[in-house]
Amino acid sequence: MSLSALFKELFQNLNQQRLRSFLTIFGIMWGTATLILLLAFGMGFRDQTVLNMRGMGDQLAIMFGGQTTKPFEGYGIGRPVRYREQDARLLKNEIAAIDVATPEYMRSLEISYGDKRRNSSVGGVYPVYQELRNTFEVPGGRWLNQRDLDERRRVIFIGNRLAENLFGEEDPVGKQVMVANTPFTVIGVLQEKIQNSSYSQQDRDRSFIPATTFSAMMGTEIINNILYTPKDPALATAIQDQVYEVMGRKHRFDPTDRDAIGIWDTNEFWSFINIMFLGINGFLGLIGFFTLAVGGIGVANIMFVVVQERMKEIGIRRAAGARRHHIMIQFFLETFSIVGIGAAAGYLIGWFLVEAMQNIPIKEFVGTPYFSPQVGLIAFAVLGFVGFASGLLPAWRASRLDVVECLRQ
Repeated sequence: MSLSALFKELFQNLNQQRLRSFLTIFGIMWGTATLILLLAFGMGFRDQTVLNMRGMGDQLAIMFGGQTTKPFEGYGIGRPVRYREQDARLLKNEIAAIDVATPEYMRSLEISYGDKRRNSSVGGVYPVYQELRNTFEVPGGRWLNQRDLDERRRVIFIGNRLAENLFGEEDPVGKQVMVANTPFTVIGVLQEKIQNSSYSQQDRDRSFIPATTFSAMMGTEIINNILYTPKDPALATAIQDQVYEVMGRKHRFDPTDRDAIGIWDTNEFWSFINIMFLGINGFLGLIGFFTLAVGGIGVANIMFVVVQERMKEIGIRRAAGARRHHIMIQFFLETFSIVGIGAAAGYLIGWFLVEAMQNIPIKEFVGTPYFSPQVGLIAFAVLGFVGFASGLLPAWRASRLDVVECLRQ
């Protein structure tokens, strides 16, 4: 039997049992659309979570001061560990696996412009801080540079929401603000970014001045944090151990005393997020698979009925010389045709639903679903398995029917 004749017969059979055929195809269609939508949401949620985390910085580790909880070399417990700028340089020089290390001063200060006042976490930082923390400027302004530090300039870079609160629609660049009653010139405004974590205040409400200016203005050499990035994220854990050893020698505390200094290493988050979203997407895919499997069961049932109704035809074909594999191929083709019709409609509906959800109001938190090649390939693989599983038993039964019994029908 030719391929065109097989399809002609298939559509004749589907047309004879319209309701049954529609419900069967609808089950595959709905299962396919569900699988695609769930996987698309999983991909969007993963990408949004990564984007939110990158708002604070890539592969970043933040060191906070702590206090000792173990006696060491005659020193008691409860001794505070405080950093100075040279500690950041020491880490960079002593630990080869560290790519960049930079100090950060920080203090909550009042910033005013005219009669508008806001409290902001003001950071005293170096130019390299911009790349570490992704604090990029809106066009028309600039970030801090080395000359600002060398000359201890009173210049300030402000967050986008802070700028909005102080200046409204007015362009802040070039204007003067008062920082703790000291005039500073605004040189740039933060480019809007998504950020779901911070260690003091969201960057949109923060402000940044040269570290040298901060130290002179506040009369202190004590920094609040040290930020560093590894050359290789895989070495993050080993670097932490070396940090405790180097800082332990410098500040006289036991390197095993993990409370002496605190380290928030975002590299640990990246390892966790890969495992977490593998589980989430696997779970969503499993739900979609079972939904699609229900449709596959429907296809298997209709094919069993088709086999029963066409026993005489099967007997005639076998008597005319058709081999068992010919019968199996015929019913497999019919099964995959039914699955293919439902899958095509399901792909179309799934794509339409994904596109319709591009502007959901909570996409800042759950992300925007998108139809990626990965989603399409997973759906195709699941559909292939469902089609094979739902067609195997009916085709096997049809090929194993007794020719005499079939001709008696």
